[in-house]
Amino acid sequence: MQDPPTGSLFPEADAPPTAPGDGAPLAERLRPRNLEQVVGQDEILAPGRPLRRAIEAGTPPSLILWGPPGSGKTTLAHVIRSHSRAPFEALSAVLSGVRELREILRQATDRRRRQGISTLLFIDEIHRYNKAQQDALLAHVESGEVTLIGATTENPSFEVNAALLSRTRVVVLKPLAEEHIARILERALREPNGLRNLAPVVASAALRLVAHLADGDARRALNVLELAVSTQPPDTDGCRHVDEDVMRQAWARKSLRYDKNGEEHFNLISALHKSVRNSDADAALYWLARMLEAGEEPAYVARRLMRVASEDVGLADPQALVQAVATQQAVHFIGLPEGKLALAQLVVYLAAAPKSNAVYKAYGQAAQEALTTAAEPVPLWIRNAPTGLMKHLGYGKGYRYAHDEPAGTAPMECLPESLVGRRYYRPTSSGQESDVGARLEAARRARAKGNS
Repeated sequence: MQDPPTGSLFPEADAPPTAPGDGAPLAERLRPRNLEQVVGQDEILAPGRPLRRAIEAGTPPSLILWGPPGSGKTTLAHVIRSHSRAPFEALSAVLSGVRELREILRQATDRRRRQGISTLLFIDEIHRYNKAQQDALLAHVESGEVTLIGATTENPSFEVNAALLSRTRVVVLKPLAEEHIARILERALREPNGLRNLAPVVASAALRLVAHLADGDARRALNVLELAVSTQPPDTDGCRHVDEDVMRQAWARKSLRYDKNGEEHFNLISALHKSVRNSDADAALYWLARMLEAGEEPAYVARRLMRVASEDVGLADPQALVQAVATQQAVHFIGLPEGKLALAQLVVYLAAAPKSNAVYKAYGQAAQEALTTAAEPVPLWIRNAPTGLMKHLGYGKGYRYAHDEPAGTAPMECLPESLVGRRYYRPTSSGQESDVGARLEAARRARAKGNS
């Protein structure tokens, strides 16, 4: 990208950005050009807020804008541009590589050296840059040659290098509220660069429907509105009438926001797991439906529910794991959509089952000691002795076969010497685990009696 000619230092920054042409999508034509036009995000952009003051002063810090699609990340970047006289560069991390980035950074360094000014650099989908590309930004952001505005739909804690994250401020944009979406849609109907020239007559119920289904995504709402109005034939007066039924047809089918490899994926499976753990079958069914209807792999859900069966139900209901394995087999055998019912049945079963995490805690404690204590040798009497040499060395000597003991358990220590008497598994009184605990306690007493 060439530097602007001398005479007018940065003409593109002296005036608001040019409005997009008629061929641009509605969402682009209506993109706010200044802070006064921005709808929503009052927590960060209301008058008097620190970020708003910085933008109005034309001195924004380097920012990572994190929010769901359609929440206004790109819009905010362009609003920052309109309030700044700094040269503006924009890249898409999806379409650009290290070469393009380094060329822009080279120009930014040259501007700073020759003219003493910083470059405002907007990188959309910054989480798509790899470590090398993100590292290339570090020195330029730290030196002030570049004021970085990065936009991402992914949690920057996981997707942005810690070093770059420490040099920026993370701004969280939330999904727009329904009333904000409705205001944006109303503006689209009345403005000349919106849909006014099509003479739309849209029922209030139809606008409320789109605002509700949009999940806080203004771009999605505007796309549906534009489709509904533009495809509706005009009546004799030239008006295009859109009622709720027409809007539903334009919407066709609500597309649930979901990213199988992103944060929303983990948020939803966490919600499902914790709802089951909390014995809330209704909430668990809802989160299950959110995942499956958005296209999640049923095998993944089945695997996680197996984990729930062991971690949160355990021996309070030993059939829970059996049910989970059977569900996995059923889903694998019959596929979708029928397999959804098998998963729903399992979710309800697990939610209703008595709960115990005793096995989960017991294994965690045993694993901790296995990793942090000396790896003592296995006691000789419980070692196997398949060869004469091993028998000669004492392997298996003193072993007592539990089935030959009157109590069904031998007075024989099976832990290493330093861990004798250690208790890991502490059964609860929930469900069948109380019976398991009673049997283990009886065996423990029998061994102690035999050793006395």
